[in-house]
Amino acid sequence: MPHLQAALNGSRTPAEHPAIPRTPAELAREARAAAEAGAELVHVHAYENGIETLAAGACAAVLLAIRAARPGLPISLTTSADIEPDPERRLELVESWTELPDLVTANQGEAGIAELCALLLERGVGIEAGLLSLADAEAFVRSALPERCTRVLVEPLAEDRDDALAEAAAIENVLDRAGVGLEQVHHGEGIASWAVSERGLARGHGIRTGLEDMTVLPDGSRAADNAELVRAAVELIARTTR
Repeated sequence: MPHLQAALNGSRTPAEHPAIPRTPAELAREARAAAEAGAELVHVHAYENGIETLAAGACAAVLLAIRAARPGLPISLTTSADIEPDPERRLELVESWTELPDLVTANQGEAGIAELCALLLERGVGIEAGLLSLADAEAFVRSALPERCTRVLVEPLAEDRDDALAEAAAIENVLDRAGVGLEQVHHGEGIASWAVSERGLARGHGIRTGLEDMTVLPDGSRAADNAELVRAAVELIARTTR
């Protein structure tokens, strides 16, 4: 079965969806449920006093809680510049991590991303290279990172279905032309994410779902939680790859 990830929270607020997990206990519960529904990896953002953070203590608490609830489940942490836009400060925060994730997402269009990836690779943390745009993909293939990453995330941000599909195709084309053979995971934003995922599956790639990326099922109805989104993704995989 194609690789399936669950992005459990991101920057989404409880006002946007009441089931959004933020505390270590909530994230542990959602991670376990997502894994039981079929997710092979969970991606999470840590919070402290209701604010996203890269601080070592908060990140460790989340990782330890999930590992206690679901031993062996790979965990990916964010390194988003939206949380800490200063590249030097972000590097300091990540360097201070005491409990390490299995992987991180590293958005390739962000300032200081090469240095951040180098630090994490030295510490034995895998890199999922986030390609949010065509420019990100072009910068990535020119860098030294493709040979050192675990996989790439093809994640167009367009809310319009056709625009998102076109962007995903353009990003994939850049990777193909450059001969980047890394595993790919495709997803988008909102309802468009389901179309991006279906296209990715048809082309043999993995996909990602979860409340960070969307709050709705393929038919547009609101999902109850992350596990319901994962179950819908499992059904999509079955329909698309049989």
